[in-house]
Amino acid sequence: MVEELVGVVAAVGAGALVYVAAAARVVKQYERGVVFRLGRLHGDVRRPGFNLVVPAVERMRKVNLQIVTMPIPAQEGITRDNVTVRVDAVVYFKVVDPAAAIVNVEDYRFAVSQMAQTSLRSIIGKSELDDLLSNREKLNQGLELMIDSPAVEWGVTIDRVEIKDVSLPDTMKRSMARQAEADRERRARLINADAEYQASKKLAQAARQMADTPSALQLRLLQTVMAVAAEKNSTLVLPIPVELLRFLERGQQPPAQGPEHAQNAGHAQSPGHAETADPAEIPERAVDRSDQAEEAIEQLRRAVEK
Repeated sequence: MVEELVGVVAAVGAGALVYVAAAARVVKQYERGVVFRLGRLHGDVRRPGFNLVVPAVERMRKVNLQIVTMPIPAQEGITRDNVTVRVDAVVYFKVVDPAAAIVNVEDYRFAVSQMAQTSLRSIIGKSELDDLLSNREKLNQGLELMIDSPAVEWGVTIDRVEIKDVSLPDTMKRSMARQAEADRERRARLINADAEYQASKKLAQAARQMADTPSALQLRLLQTVMAVAAEKNSTLVLPIPVELLRFLERGQQPPAQGPEHAQNAGHAQSPGHAETADPAEIPERAVDRSDQAEEAIEQLRRAVEK
């Protein structure tokens, strides 16, 4: 009798273990369980942890609530300004209503993918090329709104949509490169012209200042000579301005005679008998001045060498 009782208890225990093993379901933290009893939705969504279902009567489907990253295949289309482009993007979405995601749509991932491709082609046709290249944030928001509107009924919410790349034909790339190069060339010429204008104004001011003070030109010349002479590997060609020769020539002239000498000279010459210069004296004076000029140039050369 005792043996039979022990056998029955063991059989019941084994059956209970088999039942529990068949009915036990473990739902992970990032999942939710949707239970169908005889094909109909039963009860609330099962929370994470250990759950039991009736074997052969109830069936549980687990739904992942993590954010899904789905790439959108590259779509080729014609923009509003008649440019053929290929655009690919990526969509981030997650399930917020597990029951609707299972009941309302056969495969919510495939549905979101097809809706994203259709919306991307629609965005390409409504946009211009400049918007696709520089105003992507606005296009991303419009694309997200187009995908999110039907996805709400599927228990899915679109987190964000990003346009990854815009592929252009080679001819369009070359045209855009030429346009950018021309624009940069235009700006460079404007900057150079403005610099030349400002430099000419400064040079005109400097010229007026040097005209008021002729010695400033000589000082500037000497400064230039000193700056060029600092380079040992350069040949210095120094132009001698006429003003410098005149300045040195005035320095070599003897001081003027006093008024008495001028008066005596006036009395010595009679009004009717003006003294004429000897023609032989004119070449001698020219030779003296040429000698003075050569001496001044030699002094300037020695100063430069020092």
